[in-house]
Amino acid sequence: MKTYFRLLSFAKPIEKFAIPYIITTIFSVIFSTLNLALLAPLLQTLFSGKNPKCDVPTAAMVKPSWFDIMGNFNYYVQYMIEHYGKWGALEFVCGAIVMSALLANLFRYLSQRTMENLRVHTLLNFRRAVFNNVMNLHLSYFNNERKGNIISKIASDVQVVQFSVTSTLQVVFKEPLTLLFFMGMLFNMSPKLTFYSLLVIPVSAFVISRIVKKLKAQAIASQQTYGNMISYLDEALSGIKIIKAFNATEFIKNRFDRENTKYSRITRSMARRQQLASPVSEFFGITMVAIIVLYGGYLVLNNNSPLTAPAFITYIAFFSQVMRPAKAISDSFSNIHQGIAAGERVLQLIDEKPMIVDAANAIAVNGFNEKIEFRNVSFSYKEREVLTRINLIVPKGKTVALVGPSGGGKSTLMDLIPRFMEPQGGEILVDGENIQALKVDSLRALMGIVNQESILFNDSIFNNIAFGKPDATREDVENAAKIANAHNFIIETEKSYETNIGDRGTKLSGGQRQRICIARAVLNNPPVMLLDEATSALDTESEKLVQDALNNLMKNRTSLIIAHRLSTIQNADIIIVLESGQIVEQGTHLELLENNGLYRKLIDMQTFAG
Repeated sequence: MKTYFRLLSFAKPIEKFAIPYIITTIFSVIFSTLNLALLAPLLQTLFSGKNPKCDVPTAAMVKPSWFDIMGNFNYYVQYMIEHYGKWGALEFVCGAIVMSALLANLFRYLSQRTMENLRVHTLLNFRRAVFNNVMNLHLSYFNNERKGNIISKIASDVQVVQFSVTSTLQVVFKEPLTLLFFMGMLFNMSPKLTFYSLLVIPVSAFVISRIVKKLKAQAIASQQTYGNMISYLDEALSGIKIIKAFNATEFIKNRFDRENTKYSRITRSMARRQQLASPVSEFFGITMVAIIVLYGGYLVLNNNSPLTAPAFITYIAFFSQVMRPAKAISDSFSNIHQGIAAGERVLQLIDEKPMIVDAANAIAVNGFNEKIEFRNVSFSYKEREVLTRINLIVPKGKTVALVGPSGGGKSTLMDLIPRFMEPQGGEILVDGENIQALKVDSLRALMGIVNQESILFNDSIFNNIAFGKPDATREDVENAAKIANAHNFIIETEKSYETNIGDRGTKLSGGQRQRICIARAVLNNPPVMLLDEATSALDTESEKLVQDALNNLMKNRTSLIIAHRLSTIQNADIIIVLESGQIVEQGTHLELLENNGLYRKLIDMQTFAG
């Protein structure tokens, strides 16, 4: 129940919905109960043997206490018969039934609308909390988790919570209240008969609890399997070209089908248990009604019961309705297990704490004036050391290139600057301030990043360039595109800057995608540029256009670039050669050539691997 109440905490301020819901539900239950309570007076009116009209009430008519609901109804019906005859009494009773039904359904509608507003409000806050926390998580979390599993939790599991947990809110209050009112009426009519009739409830509850016992474990397995399916689907759609190139279509189909079959098997098993609970409770209910009809009918026929025939029929009607809220409660127990299991998976995402957060006394940095400095920086992936005691200075206005064999730590070193990851040792300073003492947002605002992979969104060219800058004007975007050598090809597209580029920019060539990314960085106008092999995946012609765009981008800026092509780094002010996580050489292009070391070897091989 701890998980359930945690999920309900997302309904705050719950009193805004709970108070109107409680009031409307109470009135709905009261008038629904009165509908059945009026059945006995109706039957009494129809089958009464009294004269149609009498001017004075009989002396035997003594008004009962307010707690005797049925007695009060009978009193007023008898009064109507005595004064207005059977037809007048019948009009009165039917009018009362219609008015009671109208009020019952009016309040039921208001309670359901209030509950729906609460459900939507809760789910709104729940989804917002999950997504916001996921967006705040550190990059290494996404490297260790399946993307499909995360998507499954945010999309599918939240839906399960919506239809399992929040729907039981209605059952938690309304159905027990309805059950309480009905039981009160039954005890009011015949305590002895009601006591014996309730003996079936513990038996029914025990049987249903045995049926739904394994539902939570099955629900967890179901949601995990569904997450795997989403992961396989995402991988299949992302890598469709490679799948076809390697004739792996059947392999991918079989892998997905195995998980799909497993998911279907678990779902069928869960459905069997959930669907069995309702018929079992209904069977016990009908069995009990039959026993009551048999036993109570015997008492009435032999004049051993205080219940009249109309009252006994009303009693049976009440008891048949008792099983409806009892059945709803038993159904909710079968659904709640699945909802709680889904809720726990989603709460895991909410409880996941970002490793990189602002310090309590973090300060905002407003500009870049001097240098970026690495002091004895070390970094490890679990047991494997990637960077070892790195000492490096990137002066303002200079272009610093990182080169070296694959796996040397170049990308890791670059990712440490915007705090995508944290070093295990040493410190990184911007203008003499440790970056861990700076606010992350203000630190990243100093930097523009262009990666080897062109990260674009399924949107227009304009919105991709203006990404993160909703106030950017058309003129600003066009100027950025011109600097990035992108304006000419953009205006030749179907809708110019409003052209949709497709999923991940698939409607554009590699060089065009990269120039859009560069335009995005230009528009941001950062003082520091981080370029991670921005031309490595391009053909010669595209590389030249992109390299020209990069040269424009790096003008009057501090730049740290990773590259494996000579044309990209030979004009750098400082070249850092990394091998096995250590700086083995440092200097200009000509100086390093003269050293005749690793840099010279790499130049000769032309394989500055990324």
